[in-house]
Amino acid sequence: MLAIRCATRQDVPLIRQFIYELAEYERAPDEAVATEADLLRDGFGQEPKFRVVIAEWEGQPAGFALFFYNYSTWQGRPGLYLEDLFVRPVFRGQGIGKALLAYLARVAVDEGCGRLVWAVLDWNTPAIEFYKSLGAKVMKEWLTLRLSGEDLKKLAALSETLPTARAVGASPKAAKEQVR
Repeated sequence: MLAIRCATRQDVPLIRQFIYELAEYERAPDEAVATEADLLRDGFGQEPKFRVVIAEWEGQPAGFALFFYNYSTWQGRPGLYLEDLFVRPVFRGQGIGKALLAYLARVAVDEGCGRLVWAVLDWNTPAIEFYKSLGAKVMKEWLTLRLSGEDLKKLAALSETLPTARAVGASPKAAKEQVR
């Protein structure tokens, strides 16, 4: 029997293990460097940056979904971004992935979100076909871009040298405090 539940702080070691298993499946195990401390701080602190739901099959951890909120300026509504969806191979084919996505769709609808968005590796044909079977549309006109590591730091450092940033007199951190 399938059960889906919200993760708790006690699930952090399991979440970390799921993330590693997903990274192995996606052929990038060395890129999964998040620690349990990172997950605890960012997902279960005063201002959680993400949420996790865990799927259990007959009491055994079978899969998870990690998601967070974004905002669509075009729709004028929040959205959900699915960062990770993973079902352990031994549990696949039993409707667990579909149930996790249906759960997230319910969260999105109940919380007034305009859409649920996620990315999939272009070589993961089984996942792409599965998502399409649920009604998901492949957005071929959009590309995903990423800044990380030194490139991210280099661009961030540029903000301190721009005349407009100095003229406003507020760093991004100070601006966040003003909003509160």
